[in-house]
Amino acid sequence: MISSRIGELPQSERPRERLSSHGAGVLTDAELLAIFLRTGKVGLDVLSLAKSLLAEWGSLRRLAGCSVEELSILPGMGPAKAAELKAAFEMGRRMALPEVERPRIDRAGVIHALLAREMEILPHESLRVLLLDTRHGLLEHREVSRGSLNESIAHPREIYRPAIAKGAYAIAVAHNHPSGDPQPSEADRRLTRRLAEAGTLLQIPLIDHVIIGSQRGENAPYFSFREAGLL
Repeated sequence: MISSRIGELPQSERPRERLSSHGAGVLTDAELLAIFLRTGKVGLDVLSLAKSLLAEWGSLRRLAGCSVEELSILPGMGPAKAAELKAAFEMGRRMALPEVERPRIDRAGVIHALLAREMEILPHESLRVLLLDTRHGLLEHREVSRGSLNESIAHPREIYRPAIAKGAYAIAVAHNHPSGDPQPSEADRRLTRRLAEAGTLLQIPLIDHVIIGSQRGENAPYFSFREAGLL
């Protein structure tokens, strides 16, 4: 009986082994498809089956245009494998799309615009850390503490932990003053100094600490340690 599984092909013809030894780039379209199919059918090994499918449809691109229903009736497929293959084609399509540009956190005003709508109405203090890439693009932001901003709640260890886990290049932090007055307290100043020192040691610099208040007359609705020359 002719082999139908990849593992039953001669060693030199197994696409998985060729991929491991030489990289995916050396594989033909048929070999890539065979790795996905895994098994052929009676009388036809999996690599020959992959070649026959491509011969019938002309290319992987045309095969990718098939619906799940069309794929499921192809030899050696079935509904489950057809759905998996359609998902694989869709992942490839999405990877080919240009990435959405991350907002660049290069000014305190950008941080304020990003967070103020949510944070200025909070009845309690909330401390957020913004994780940044090498161009100061925003990877994500998350709350790391809630309540009065003191050194036991807002410890540099807790603030830098997500940055280390995410592999962030730099961070910014922001917190709100429910009173609406964004002027920093002595605790705010101490925390900022400690975060800057920790960032130097960890080589994950703190680019700014922004305090979000509310608009009062002509006064700015936020305070930036960087803009004030304190970072």
